[in-house]
Amino acid sequence: MYSTLFGAIITRADARFRIAEQIGAVAFVAVLTAIAAQVSIPLPFTPVPFTFQPLVVLVGAAVLGSRLGMSSQILYLALGIVGLPVFAASPLPQGVARLLGPTGGYLMSYPVAAFVAGTLAERGLDRRYLGALAAMLCGLLVVFAGGVLWLWIGVPHARGLAAALAIGFYPFILLDLVKLLVASAVMPGLWRITGYAH
Repeated sequence: MYSTLFGAIITRADARFRIAEQIGAVAFVAVLTAIAAQVSIPLPFTPVPFTFQPLVVLVGAAVLGSRLGMSSQILYLALGIVGLPVFAASPLPQGVARLLGPTGGYLMSYPVAAFVAGTLAERGLDRRYLGALAAMLCGLLVVFAGGVLWLWIGVPHARGLAAALAIGFYPFILLDLVKLLVASAVMPGLWRITGYAH
């Protein structure tokens, strides 16, 4: 049985091309994460915008698995650190300054969240709806934990844990859960469509 959907797809490919396919897949998910960042909605009561990035991080990790999923997010952050315009709109300039700003905790948590969701997917959770939901929910909790912790300890807007939760968790959790409810159907559907489910 294949551990990830991507692994199932490339297993049938010529071994000479597998590394190139892995590199391409990692780059593709990193680019999708950057595109998702451009669809951002600023909210007046928090310095953290609403984006679709967590969804891409988690679905990408489920497809690629822990190692490649994490690599895709490390690549995404590296592209941002060198100054490419891959981060969401913000008063802060593109580059490493974004990791020090209000959204830094969320961004830095992406590789860990991808690793967690990818690890659970490798264990077969992504083949059924509730399993996929559980895997992605665990990854989402990592994103929120990183984001809220960063706001709590490093951002002047959030003085105390209650304030960090008020600007970094409560405004987003319901919409993110709705996104996960929809996204969790993607992986079981892809397994069935591609015929690798069994």
